[in-house]
Amino acid sequence: MGTDETKSAANSANDNQRDVVAAFEQAMTDPAQETYVLTLYVTGIRPRSQRAIDNIQRLCEEYLPGRYELKIVDIYQQPALAQGAQIIAAPTLVKRLPEPLRRIVGDMSDDDRVLVAMGIKVPEDRDGPATSAPKPAS
Repeated sequence: MGTDETKSAANSANDNQRDVVAAFEQAMTDPAQETYVLTLYVTGIRPRSQRAIDNIQRLCEEYLPGRYELKIVDIYQQPALAQGAQIIAAPTLVKRLPEPLRRIVGDMSDDDRVLVAMGIKVPEDRDGPATSAPKPAS
């Protein structure tokens, strides 16, 4: 490879790195692109637990398609995880990201309450998916 080809390859690599950094920074500043990290703690396969699972999966698919990670923990099978997360009631949804951390207790059947607690704007007309609420100024 000649000197000009080496410089061209180095410039191309730098341009690619700048593009990746710019895309990452854009994703970090655009609340509509934030990934939600959620854990739902349930107690076995009981009706209330199943309702909570169904409701949170429906809300995530409707309002956060492709932008969420949902882990379901059965506290009967993994009590140490519940204890470590200080779960005292179930079902409990824990939203770790985006900050702030939130805990929602219940079967997740009150859509508005769950969406507000997760920091997702509730559309007034309910015709389409909501957008994420802006972060408060620090």
